[in-house]
Amino acid sequence: MSQIHSQAYIEEGATIGDNVIIEPFAVIKKNVVIKNNVTIKSFAYIDGHTTIDEGAIIWPSASIGTKTQDKKFKGETTYVQIGKNTEIREFATINSSCNEGSVVKIGDNCLIMSYCHVAHNCEIGNNVIMTNSAMLAGHVIVEDFAIIGGMTPVHQFSRIGTHAMVGGFSRVSHDVPPYTVGGGYPYKLGGINLVGLKRRNFPLEVRNELAKAFKITYRMNLRFEDAIKKIEEELEPMPEILHWIQFCKNTKRGLISLEGIIANKQSEIEKLAEVLN
Repeated sequence: MSQIHSQAYIEEGATIGDNVIIEPFAVIKKNVVIKNNVTIKSFAYIDGHTTIDEGAIIWPSASIGTKTQDKKFKGETTYVQIGKNTEIREFATINSSCNEGSVVKIGDNCLIMSYCHVAHNCEIGNNVIMTNSAMLAGHVIVEDFAIIGGMTPVHQFSRIGTHAMVGGFSRVSHDVPPYTVGGGYPYKLGGINLVGLKRRNFPLEVRNELAKAFKITYRMNLRFEDAIKKIEEELEPMPEILHWIQFCKNTKRGLISLEGIIANKQSEIEKLAEVLN
């Protein structure tokens, strides 16, 4: 039996599953779907065409499914999907999407901590952690098992790859390759996220090949196209390497820190030319 407090506000038309707990002063609007075993804490506000899957917990004062902040929004029907066993902590805001039929999606087993923001048309994979006050602009993609440190904004249309760890107080303006660790402003990559990969039982041979892919991409001063070609030709075609290649090839904003390497190299050339002259 569901436990719905008499002082919770649930509009007619909302769908409430079995064994749901809804605490006092929570607000659930008419197009919301709450599936089985979900807990909605006091003062949570859930609006729009939002679906919250089984086992999720919405903590006090979280706001989900409210109108996008995109000025292009013209009243289209858009959606929010919250995955199984995901926790949305206090004062997090997850807006609805923009463009007819589009979806803001947060996968299973995610932890979206306090004061985080997820904007329109974002897609977050499974097992993602967003630390307090991390912020995603529109159209951001975060792949499975990524971790975003606190107080970190992510520029619109950027991507964060699977198993990447982004440090707190960073600024993500371009795509962060999968399996990497980095942070700061300007953003600096430290290498492959070896600690995280060990904890998730990635074999040594996989970690070694990923380290080689990182070195070829970031440490050999190769043209981007030449680096990808070298990885394709020389490294083992294991799934993680193939994902690295595909992620890099699909970049639209460019890879984080790679533009910095090019700029620094050009600066060194100019300084050398001044000395020689």
